[in-house]
Amino acid sequence: MAGVLGGVRNSTSANSNEIDDLARFAVDQHNKKENKMLKLARVVKAQEQVVAGTMHHLTLEVDDAGGNKIYLAKIWVKPWENFKELQEFNHIPHPDHDVQKDGEGSGYQSVPVHDPVVQDAANHLLKTLQQRSNSLYPYELQEVVHAKAETVEGSAKYDILVKLKRNDKEEKYKANVHKDNDGKFHVNNMVQDHS
Repeated sequence: MAGVLGGVRNSTSANSNEIDDLARFAVDQHNKKENKMLKLARVVKAQEQVVAGTMHHLTLEVDDAGGNKIYLAKIWVKPWENFKELQEFNHIPHPDHDVQKDGEGSGYQSVPVHDPVVQDAANHLLKTLQQRSNSLYPYELQEVVHAKAETVEGSAKYDILVKLKRNDKEEKYKANVHKDNDGKFHVNNMVQDHS
């Protein structure tokens, strides 16, 4: 078998057409099942998991009646049996639009780590850390472990925990990342997490 059974990792598919085909398949299957008219806008992220075959985890930006939404699709593929099946197709709430305060003091709420805005915030954190580091080895983003968001007056604050790799060493960092009204990210309170 070509991988560790059960581990989800970034897609190793060298053929982006295959990923695009799977994304279109997922949207088509969902449309048939739910009698919807969703249209694929783009593939945001592609991951895979070795099972009896491959479970593809695709984060998709989908046009839903004129507004774009993010969905997570899971497609099970067994090429030797010519088998392909949509396992899940779920809307992922977008923190800028879907996270609302429930009144005073509700503060941060958990948001999906696969959300593109959370991924952008994590990549900005990575870039900021890289600029502050004097290491010859660059940091690589392994995963966003946890993310919370709070929306205040149109801008969003993200409290994120990321797992990074530098050379052969894994490190975790916590940070508060603020996205201002102009869409620019600012990193505050970045600390290494030793838990």
